Amino acid sequence: MCKITFLIYIGDIKLTEFPLLLAPMEDVSDPPFRALCKKHGADVMYTEFISSEGLIRDAAKSVQKLDIFEYERPVGIQIFGSEIESMKKATEVCEAANPDIIDINYGCPVKKVAGKGAGAGILQDIPKMVALTKEIVKSTSLPVTVKTRLGWDENSKYIVEVAERLQDVGIKAISIHGRTRAQMYKGEADWSLIAAVKNNSRMNIPVFGNGDITSAEKAFDYKNRFGVDGLMIGRASIGNPWFFNQVKSFINNGIILDPPTLKEKLDAVQEHLNFSIKWKGEKLGILEMRRHYSNYFKGIPDFKKFRTQLVTLENKEDLFNVLNTIQEQLIMQQQ
Repeated sequence: MCKITFLIYIGDIKLTEFPLLLAPMEDVSDPPFRALCKKHGADVMYTEFISSEGLIRDAAKSVQKLDIFEYERPVGIQIFGSEIESMKKATEVCEAANPDIIDINYGCPVKKVAGKGAGAGILQDIPKMVALTKEIVKSTSLPVTVKTRLGWDENSKYIVEVAERLQDVGIKAISIHGRTRAQMYKGEADWSLIAAVKNNSRMNIPVFGNGDITSAEKAFDYKNRFGVDGLMIGRASIGNPWFFNQVKSFINNGIILDPPTLKEKLDAVQEHLNFSIKWKGEKLGILEMRRHYSNYFKGIPDFKKFRTQLVTLENKEDLFNVLNTIQEQLIMQQQ
């Protein structure tokens, strides 16, 4: 008996049957990290979120985040802001960078963003959220997607109605994090309301679930239990870009892949570091790579002395020498 495959579309962009999306994560999902996630099974990439005000001011840090590469397509640029005119102008700037998707961040809970009415802050003003989305859809020929949360707090979980209204003004997909803004990242994500959005008979765009996908088995369970069209994966991929293929293997074949070996982790770190230096320059590339080492090497015994060197050395050759020493010493111990 032939298996029936239902492909997922974001506008005219054809994806796999159950796509895995890399979540936009501040200071994480930059081109070096996205390259590794793409290599290990992510289907759709999103940039770090970018300030609309920063883009239209031509702020260097914001503009650099527009860098995208052919191999990572389809890729979306995510923007945030609270002013309609600024968001429209930022969309124009983004469109010039030639992404496949424009994504609007209505989910970031941090005070410096939400407190200004951007990110999850706009969940306190749904009519403005809908009006802003409508204007962005009108201002671009690219498909527009949205990432958001269940609501502002426990008393305002209007996501079923909100998703429908956003679809009505033209968005082509929605990714929903199963918490309110008030919860931040605490407590357990509630996927029942994400399922309610998907099960709404008026919805015809893809609905992607996000929040607490921490294992391949849980991804499989949530796929079947909540019926979403795909998953947006964030924190589980930090230091573990292999997570996407682990999820695919279990969903498609019921096979739990072995975790990456130390050699595979070292190869990934070297690849990540090389790209970071190439993209940002040696000084900044080395500095910004420091936040990733503890995630890549979590749980490896006798690693503390090497970690100290990795987060203090400032020279590329010295860093690669340490990585080679780790390979020689720790892999020999394991044999």
